[in-house]
Amino acid sequence: MVDVAPPPSRRKLVGQPLLYAISVFASLGVFLFGYDQGVMSGIITGPYFKQFFNTPGPIEVGTMVAVLELGALATSIAAGRVGDIIGRKGTLFTGAIVFTIGGAVQTFTTGFYVMIVGRVVSGCGVGLLSTIVPIYQSEISPPNHRGALACMEFTCNVFGYASSVWVDYFCSFIESDLSWRIPLFLQCVIGSILAAGSLVMPESPRWLIDTDQDVAGMDVIVDLHGGDPNNILAQAEFQEIKDKVIYERELGEGRSYAVMWKKYKRRVLLAMSSQAFAQLNGINVISYYAPSVFEEAGWLGRDAVLMTGINGIIYTLSTLPPWYLVDRWGRRVILLSGAVIMGISLGFTGWWMYIDVPATPNAVVACVIVFNAAFGYSWGPIPWLYPPEIMPLTFRSKGVSISTATNWAFNFIVGETTPYLQEVITWRLYPMHGFYCACSFILVYFLYPETKGVPLEEMDAVFGEEERLDYESERASLMSNTRSPSIRSGSVHSNSRRKVATERGWVSRLLYRDDRSTYQPIGEGDE
Repeated sequence: MVDVAPPPSRRKLVGQPLLYAISVFASLGVFLFGYDQGVMSGIITGPYFKQFFNTPGPIEVGTMVAVLELGALATSIAAGRVGDIIGRKGTLFTGAIVFTIGGAVQTFTTGFYVMIVGRVVSGCGVGLLSTIVPIYQSEISPPNHRGALACMEFTCNVFGYASSVWVDYFCSFIESDLSWRIPLFLQCVIGSILAAGSLVMPESPRWLIDTDQDVAGMDVIVDLHGGDPNNILAQAEFQEIKDKVIYERELGEGRSYAVMWKKYKRRVLLAMSSQAFAQLNGINVISYYAPSVFEEAGWLGRDAVLMTGINGIIYTLSTLPPWYLVDRWGRRVILLSGAVIMGISLGFTGWWMYIDVPATPNAVVACVIVFNAAFGYSWGPIPWLYPPEIMPLTFRSKGVSISTATNWAFNFIVGETTPYLQEVITWRLYPMHGFYCACSFILVYFLYPETKGVPLEEMDAVFGEEERLDYESERASLMSNTRSPSIRSGSVHSNSRRKVATERGWVSRLLYRDDRSTYQPIGEGDE
């Protein structure tokens, strides 16, 4: 066992208060992403914005909205390498600074092309933040609360979206260009707060240990466990992480994207698909263009922005149940039920627009609210939680960067094409995205394993890689006289799994299938 004994903690915050403080500051990163999603939806329908940009057409509007995703796409790919080099904390700070600069360019824009530059620069910051925040959150969270903390993080994202819509609404009463410049300027304020906060946040202990900064890594783990350097759980967690790092190094296969694809192709594809369907399921048709959707349904002008603001409040509230449910129901049930509700809502949205009766405006608002609530409860938070959970430490940063890049690629496609499709195929746009919801249901049902309550270092067992675990246990036993808690006998593990599986009810078997959702950490008596 590696002998690392840090001095008693000098931080004022330790244990859960420290964990929650880290989560709040880190969540400002996704708050910025949510704010930026919503802020454009309100200002593009404002009269002073249209006048300043000479009444832009659907292609120009789509480009101003969606070009942010190109910047985010580029830096989300690079963030995998950047996060491994300068750490999670350094990447967080860099992303906040870049985003703030982009917000300033947008605020003081002199025309269409300067606005495009500002959107691209902000997108570069968003790409870094949207990649590193889920990684950072997952690496500092205990397994039994990891899902809840990630869902709290997504609530901040949606709260950012809702806040931007209400800022747009109240600023719409200003009779000047400040009606759209002020909402854009607030991006700079929030970005500056995040940059300052990131300077006092601790680094990810897993990154520190992976870069041989064992004392610093143990120090952070001790603080997260209450500040006692003799805490047994803190020492066990450190040893488990260290054993995993040593094992991966001894394999000698490198850490390139090619090696990641070769070893963990299934995990990479699952991570990418979760982010792709989060966009294909239609959320940004609503997030970016909600006022336009409501105008299409019959609400006009400021009333369309007001309806968007009311929808944003309900959307935010819908993200609260997963705080409690995600670590009890698991990821699969939430994704499956969300896909069903979203698909039905989108189908009815298109139907009400097609029949175009006096009740259509109110009916479309109801359908959109139900859709947003279902997304906020399911396909909103889980695709940000799932990729960093299933990727191993050595490839976590790169794997999440690829999945986040997938998000931004499909984000751009949806954002760029929606204004055009709203004019060309009109009501058919909504059942089209409802069809993608059905596809996502099938994908999750047959291919997604459950990860509820599984420590990050033990995710191999979820994907049926017992042979590698057995090999690791043999290697670990040669390196240390203390056996890692993550090591478990293949026969005992498989027998206990079969026993638990036979005890499950038919509903549980139907929803979870043979996905190792009954995974349980090994007890001391099983060693």
